[in-house]
Amino acid sequence: MKTFASPHHAPATFVLPLMLALAGCPKDKPEGAPPPAPTPVPSASATAAVCAAGGGTIADPSLAAAFPRTLNGYCLDPHGELRLFGENAPRPIDAICTEAFDGECEVYKSFGLRRVAIFRYVDGAGSPGTVDVVVSQYGGSDGAYGMFTKRVVSDGDPARGDAPKQMKVDGEGAAGVGTAWLWKGSLFVELTYTNEKQTPEQVASTSAPLLEAMAAAITRRLPGSASLPAAVSRLPQAQRLPLGVMFQPSDAFDVEGGGAGAIGFYRDGDKRYRILSIVRSDADQAKDVLKSLQRRKGATGEKDIGEGAVRLMVGDDASSRAEWIVARKGAQVFGIGDEPLALQATMSNTERDKVTLTRDEKVKRLRALLDTAK
Repeated sequence: MKTFASPHHAPATFVLPLMLALAGCPKDKPEGAPPPAPTPVPSASATAAVCAAGGGTIADPSLAAAFPRTLNGYCLDPHGELRLFGENAPRPIDAICTEAFDGECEVYKSFGLRRVAIFRYVDGAGSPGTVDVVVSQYGGSDGAYGMFTKRVVSDGDPARGDAPKQMKVDGEGAAGVGTAWLWKGSLFVELTYTNEKQTPEQVASTSAPLLEAMAAAITRRLPGSASLPAAVSRLPQAQRLPLGVMFQPSDAFDVEGGGAGAIGFYRDGDKRYRILSIVRSDADQAKDVLKSLQRRKGATGEKDIGEGAVRLMVGDDASSRAEWIVARKGAQVFGIGDEPLALQATMSNTERDKVTLTRDEKVKRLRALLDTAK
């Protein structure tokens, strides 16, 4: 599987043949968190004999190893075609905006998108059930993981009842209704189940076990490391919500030149809060992050917390402005702030206090975090 780019090297491409017997992509807009997934195209492959010959084939060994001809009763559509965009592909990467993705393609590109492959699995039992696959490759694991968290969390609340559910996979996986999002190494994979003869309830019940099994099988085969970015791995796990991570490969916490960083979403009883983690190459770079925050309007210095700290308010809406305390130790920057999703304009101070940490609680937790910094 040498043709996939390693997250630790300059981006290579997964070289795919241009003449492959694979599925096209449907036109129905898939469900899931924004930004919208690619636009699929209909297939005429829904017959009981569609997989009789073993399904379609992928000549490229690296992609074929991750996406076998048959998978959990489905097979690669033998009557379709592969759509390729980006490096060493027949279509430029910008063409995804008009030919493949149903909106917000710039979000994908902002994470360092290099290449996209789109194809389909069909049901070997002959039902209209299909699973559309989008494999996007980035310049490294940071970009791919950042795109994964963007699709899974976006602007939503990981604590809400209909939030995507965590999947047991090699790497990271999340399941929505009829949709699964997968990350490993420099690759981000989206699976979308559709069946025109099923109700939304039937789609949900049918797709859940199918996509779970497919996701586990695919991620075991995907190349690349499942090691999380350093900023993510240093977020504490205790009280963190499932899939409660947003990762920015650059300019974390809106600090220009601030490098990569992660924000975790946490809950302690009724109280909600977030934790910021930024790992820089050395202490001087971490100091620069703190200096940038200190220059923000209303920011004030804090004493006796780590090797420097600042208190600031974040957010444009006065009713949901979040208090943050950010501190540094060595090359590590940690911060603890309020959860704006738990705040409402109509809240009294007493109601607000019930869902936020006090300043002293933030400082106490922040000092404990800094003690873990290397």
